[in-house]
Parts: sequence; structure tokens; C-alpha cells
Amino acid sequence: MIINHNHPQYKRKLESIGNGKYNGAYYYSKEICEYIIPQVKTDRNWITVNIPNVGCGHSIVFIHNNLHPEHYDWLSRYDDLILVCGVPETCRKVKHLGKAIYLPLSVKVSDVERYRTQKTRDTAFVGRRQKRLGVPFPTGTDFIEGLPRDQLLSKIARYKRVYAVGRTAIEAKILGCEILPYDERFPDTSVWEIVDSSEAAKMLQVQLDVIDRGEI
Repeated sequence: MIINHNHPQYKRKLESIGNGKYNGAYYYSKEICEYIIPQVKTDRNWITVNIPNVGCGHSIVFIHNNLHPEHYDWLSRYDDLILVCGVPETCRKVKHLGKAIYLPLSVKVSDVERYRTQKTRDTAFVGRRQKRLGVPFPTGTDFIEGLPRDQLLSKIARYKRVYAVGRTAIEAKILGCEILPYDERFPDTSVWEIVDSSEAAKMLQVQLDVIDRGEI
């Protein structure tokens, strides 16, 4: 069983939040389903998005919300979960729900590279509006938000420097941008390493095999 971004309840949620529907969890789920799940051998179920009260045991769950991982506490009703976290610190915060493992955030590099273009603009913030509130960005910083992914990548590619975190930062690196820090949780932008989805699938397989052998 795969519970993902195509679930009717998740689609209704996205439709209700307007521009917020173009969020990282949605696009990451799409890439997980297309590039990671087909390469991983397991008898476990998959949960690639957060739909409270829609789940199942013996599952691999991708945790997207690193700021508020408690939003996944509803998973406590299920047994034998493996929680895949893209930030090491999140593993500690969700380990009460199952076996928490760190898997670096990944993107399909070839899908992003095709958006590379000449740099014609200076600096931009890229992300959801609520993430930049209260942050004193320098005068002249542009703000890119609320766009479908293809438009987003096309726009990012024009900038020399980008304030970004997570997969957005990784995508910006692939597009040749310098990544600038703005989130106090991530002062070192080198943490956003470029990892291709196919490599992430191999990393995940190794960790699943270790768990299935009972070594952790």
C-alpha cells in the first residue's frame, strides 16, 4: 500500500489552502514515488505525506515537517514504523513513534539541471511566506513564493544568490546559485548537499536491510 499525494483527502487539503498547495512535501512525495519507491525492495507499506488518521502499520513514513514533527504524533496508533527524516535532529524528535533513520534530502538532478540559464538577477528569498516573516532581509532582496515547481525553478535559475533551505536549497545549488542562510536552525548551508534520488534509494535500501536483519 502507498499513501501519497494522490490520496483524495490530501488533494482536498491542498485545494483548500490556495497557493500553499505548491509546497515541498507535495513535490518530494512525487519524486519519492517516481524515483525512490520503485528502486527499493521491501514488503512494507509507504506513507509519503502527512494525512492525520490515514495510515497503516508496517510502514515506511517520510517526515516532512522538521519544525513541528509533533504533527505526526497521530502515527502512535500504528506499529512497526520506520520514520525517514531529512534532518538528523528530527530523528530524535520522532523516535517514540518507531525506528527513526536519517536519509539526506534528495532531488532528481537531471530534472533540475534543465532549468539552468544565464544569471541576470542578484538575490532572492525562496520559500513559503510564513518562513520569512520577522527575518530582516537586505534591501533589494526579491521574494519568490507560491509558484508551481516548473515556474519556481525557472525563476530561481536567474539569481546569483538565494536564501533557501531544504530541497529548495539543493535545487538552487544545482542551478548554480550561492545559498545564503536565514533560518537559525541551519546556519551552515553546506548541509544541503546535492544527492540524486537514485542514490537516496540505495542509501535507504541499505538502512532497511540493516533493520530487517535486526541489527538496530
